[in-house]
Amino acid sequence: MAEEQNVTTEQSYDDSQIQVLEGLEAVRKRPGMYIGTTSVKGLHHLIYEIVDNSIDEALAGFCKQITVILNADGSVTVKDDGRGVPSGMNTKLGKPTLEVIYSVLHAGGKFGGGGYKIAGGLHGVGASVVNALSRRVEVTNRRDGKAYYIAFEQGKTVEPFRELGDTEAHGLTVRFWPDETIFETTVFERETVATRLREQAFLNAGVNICLRDERYEEEVEETFCFEGGIRTFVEYLNAQKGCSVLHDDVIYVSGEKDSSIAEVALQYNDTYSNIILSFANNMHTIDGGTHESGFRMALSKVLNEYGKKYKILKDDEKLTGEDVLEGLTAVVSVKLEDAQFESQTKAKLGNSEIRTLVSNIVADQLATYLEENPATAKIIVEKSIEAARGREAARRARELTRRKGLLESSSLPHKLADCNERRMEYTELYLVEGDSAGGTAKDGRESQFQAILPLRGKILNVEKSRLDRIYSSDSITPLIQALGCGIGSEFDLSKLRYGKVIIMADADVDGAHIRTLLLTFFFRHMKPLVENGHIYAAVPPLYKVSRGKAERYAFSDEEKDMYVEELGGNVRVERYKGLGEMDKEQLWETTMNPETRILKRITIEDALRADALFSILMGDKVEPRRAFIEENAKYVTNLDV
Repeated sequence: MAEEQNVTTEQSYDDSQIQVLEGLEAVRKRPGMYIGTTSVKGLHHLIYEIVDNSIDEALAGFCKQITVILNADGSVTVKDDGRGVPSGMNTKLGKPTLEVIYSVLHAGGKFGGGGYKIAGGLHGVGASVVNALSRRVEVTNRRDGKAYYIAFEQGKTVEPFRELGDTEAHGLTVRFWPDETIFETTVFERETVATRLREQAFLNAGVNICLRDERYEEEVEETFCFEGGIRTFVEYLNAQKGCSVLHDDVIYVSGEKDSSIAEVALQYNDTYSNIILSFANNMHTIDGGTHESGFRMALSKVLNEYGKKYKILKDDEKLTGEDVLEGLTAVVSVKLEDAQFESQTKAKLGNSEIRTLVSNIVADQLATYLEENPATAKIIVEKSIEAARGREAARRARELTRRKGLLESSSLPHKLADCNERRMEYTELYLVEGDSAGGTAKDGRESQFQAILPLRGKILNVEKSRLDRIYSSDSITPLIQALGCGIGSEFDLSKLRYGKVIIMADADVDGAHIRTLLLTFFFRHMKPLVENGHIYAAVPPLYKVSRGKAERYAFSDEEKDMYVEELGGNVRVERYKGLGEMDKEQLWETTMNPETRILKRITIEDALRADALFSILMGDKVEPRRAFIEENAKYVTNLDV
């Protein structure tokens, strides 16, 4: 029944329904307004916009095959077997409809004209924005037994709309070359594209999506098609984390009201973190919205009611929203006619009626599932009770540390060598491995804006620890104190004391382990620091190459060999085994001087992959970690054994 409601007839989608709202202006001058950024993230958004149009055809019931090709010349081809675009003239502008769609902003069949009931690309700017931000775009349209072609350069028509001849095929093929003068890079990352296409295949059960990379000597092709839909998505997410699930079956609920459809799949695992992915019309709403809040409210309500009814919860116990999320992997997907997003990048859904729809189906159907599966219900409620007790232990530990004055803003760790500058945007905090290197860094720093915190003892692996252990950790508490912005639910970015937090560890295996432990802590408990670009890794040199008074610092074996050749005979090569081997002048010049140092900013382009990676590398399961190391060992360079 739901499928019939969302499929429009062939006759209802014609040239007259392509509505024009305004012209294409200022996109090239202000691309960030339309795709968020001109970084690599914005570059990939071009692919997503074109693929989303093909997905909309799948939502309407007319597309089963989508192919994305990363071409050898740097262009991208997106091909689908949908209906194609209406092939006549747009009466309002007196131009071919195909030209209007790709050259006029806010032109499309998704404004209520009947072309689409449900669509992700509601704003009608996707195709035209891709055109505006591309050096060249070629479009081949197959519809009603004919093939048509048009080409653009920087948004302007350079090869007029024309008929190519008869064809039995149907659908649209778009090939675009991103504009090098707009984007920071025009090199697409296959795994980033694959992640998005895999996601779309999960959300649209039965649609076949193919990714082909023809840029290298060995062509790579992946095909994504999942009949199990979001149930399979949840299974995939838990498998990626390398965790153990607490119940075998993925719980699935779904329902509809009027023309809106909602479905939710969830499964609990043995970790302390959670993954909740929400989607509206196949768009990943990274900031959540009404559909996600409806799910969270209903989940908490159902588990509390079940726990009370069967005496699993004591009379004075109540599970919070935070408790019921521990170890949860869930996907929430809604499809609706008039989706209200906050921006073109569709980060947050705002439709209030969807909150009610999702909340009702989860409350009703999850309650029924728990009644019919008491063993699974008990496992889930007890997992949440453990989380609640851990939260209470964390509260007591937090209050204890506060009573001791350890987390007060006026209380700083005694080993911290603070800087004089108080304006956050000008300050840097170096997290230095070991007291020896910490002492050298203190002596060599610029004390006006650089603070030093030596790391004492073994860094706690927070992937295996609840908050109560973190608050009592001698290795983590000084870091929380120094940064001043709290952790977890109490985190407040406005209280951050340092604009740059720089991890400075040895260039060896132990140093890499320390960096990973610290990054795990930041990702799990201070994630906004990473998301807002405050976390960096210092890059100390591997070698000092000298001859007489001439000195060179090399950060790779290749650079070392180059300097050896440059300086000629009687060259001395020193291999730095640790930061403590350098004197204060050398440490300043190579690793701390803003004029000469190398810093790597830690970013999260794909939070989902990062989440899975931290679980694999830092979790309890050995096998997923061994498999990851074996698979990726070939990519490791400069490894000291």
